[in-house]
Order: sequence, then structure tokens, then C-alpha cells
Amino acid sequence: MRPHDILMPVAAGLCCKPGGFYIDPVRAVDRAIITHGHSDHARPGHGAVLATQETLDLMRLRYGDNFAGTTQAVAYGETVRLGDVAVTFHPAGHVLGSAQIAVTHGSTRIVASGDYKDVRDPTCAPFEVVPCDVFITEATFGLPVFRHGDAAAEVKKLLASVALFPERAHLVGAYSLGKAQRVIALIREAGYDAPIYLHGAMDKITSYYQSRGIALGELRPVKGMKKADLAGTVTLAPPSATSDLWTRRFPDPVTAFASGWMRVRARARQRGVELPLVISDHADWDGLTRTIATTGAGEIWVTHGQEDALVHWCGTQGLTARPLALVGYGDEDGEEDAPAPSGEEAGA
Repeated sequence: MRPHDILMPVAAGLCCKPGGFYIDPVRAVDRAIITHGHSDHARPGHGAVLATQETLDLMRLRYGDNFAGTTQAVAYGETVRLGDVAVTFHPAGHVLGSAQIAVTHGSTRIVASGDYKDVRDPTCAPFEVVPCDVFITEATFGLPVFRHGDAAAEVKKLLASVALFPERAHLVGAYSLGKAQRVIALIREAGYDAPIYLHGAMDKITSYYQSRGIALGELRPVKGMKKADLAGTVTLAPPSATSDLWTRRFPDPVTAFASGWMRVRARARQRGVELPLVISDHADWDGLTRTIATTGAGEIWVTHGQEDALVHWCGTQGLTARPLALVGYGDEDGEEDAPAPSGEEAGA
């Protein structure tokens, strides 16, 4: 069976007809395999959902107990048989519970990466290279200009600013699932042990991370704090909150934003970001090309992002590559790491 007979792009997403399921479908289907908990990949309303326990828990937190007809937790390294294919989950390194999905039919293995990064993250299992015949890669940062650098060095920039301006509050825009918890963990690893304050929208997911054994130190709700008492503090909030009236409760706030898009300084200026922090939970150009080469795949399918540049690069390496042109992905939680269709950032 040819690879595109095993997995094929359709309006609802990636469809596996021999297995009777879809991967990260954008509309309700009978059976869905979900790679991770971001809302552009994990939608409610499916008949059955297979995902890691963490992803199922995060979907339940966001959508309620009845987000799907039935659920099945699949552990990393576990293989389940669905129809004529074997499906195995492998760590993707994107956020807590994120998984690559390996689909095997006969001697052909296709790996759908979902979103991933191949650099260290203290809040989730590290990315695992899975040898395969076809690798389906994201391309959020699929241009050579995007090289994220060292996330720990970016956090040191933040803490240097906190020390330099003790009379000002520091507001860090970070996405509520994954990025916020990673930034907090990196702040702790840098030696900062003062309380870190949270916008109310961060509470549920951050508490869940802590319940899974992720050490984040002392966290406090910013709600109810006196303005003067927030001088010299660090607060994490959804990106949208750092540019609205909510910020008036802080003394002369320094606005920071943790995103791979902060590599483009014009985007930081457009958002009014005083302290851009280049920290992303997606692979950068080097991570994408390194991962593609390491999988040993001879065929690469590229989706949601800068598809054309990565397809061209694959061609220069002697690899067969094509864009999948799937729609409905990239706008994670309404404000994640992707441009909106208009060309403006969707809060990224």
C-alpha cells in the first residue's frame, strides 16, 4: 500500500482509512487520535479520542468531562491496533503529554509529528527520533531566519531586567499551556526563588502541571494584590492580557513576550513589547532540518507553517517532499505561535 493510501489529507484533517481514524481532526469525527492539548489540534465533540493521559486530562480541564464520547489513554511506546494498522505514541517535546503518532501498515511506517521541538524542556518528555519511511513535519518556523538560540539565556535577560528595574513590575506574555510553565521552570533553574504571580487564566493548567510532578516553586494569583506590592515582581499572563487595561494594576510595567516570533523585532515593536524573549515550543529551522535528516525518511510531508521553504530544502537534500496544505492549524489557543490568515499575528 502506498503511503498516501495509508494517510491522506482531507477536509477534516489527516485521515487513515485502513485504521478508521483521523489525526488531530478539525471537525467532529467518529475516532480521533490527538497529538497534544493545544486547541488547534485538540477539539471537542469526537466519538472516541485516543491520546496520552496528560492530553486527555488537559482536554477535560478545558472542555469538561463530556468532551468526547469515549477516551483511551495511550502511553509513550505503547502500540495499539486499529483496523489494519499499528499505532504507536512517541514523545514530541512540545508540551506536557505531546506525542508523535507512528502509523505502520505492513513494512511502511509514517510518523505524524504534530507540533514538536528537539531542545530541552524541563516540563515535558524530550523529543524522540522515530525512524520512518515518511515523516510529516510541522513548519511553523520553517525559514532560515528563525533560529531560536538558548532559552535559558533569554530568561537571564528577563532576570537582569528585573534586577535593573526593581521599581517596575515585569509582565511576561506566555501561552497558558506549555510556554508559561516552561518559562517558570527556566526562571527557577536560573536561581530566582521569589514568588511568581499568575493571571487567573493560567491557574488551572499550571496547577495540573504541578500535580504531575513539575516543580514550579511558589506561585501566587495576582488578583487582589496592591499595585505598590508588585514592584520588582514577575507576572505571567496570556499575551492578550499584556496589551489591555488589565496592565494598569502594575507599577510602570515592563512588557515581555516569550515567542519564537520575537526573533523578528518588527513584530515586537508592533505589539509594544519592550523586552522580547525568543523562546518557542516549536522547532526552529535548524531543529526542523536536523530532525528530518535524523529520521532517515525518504519522503517528507510538510504542514501548517512555512511549507514551501522546507519543501525546497528537502529537494536540495535529495528527498521527496510535498506540502499538505491542511487548514485550521497554527492558531493555538487563539494566540499561539502562528500568523493569522490575514498575515497579522494571531496574538503570537
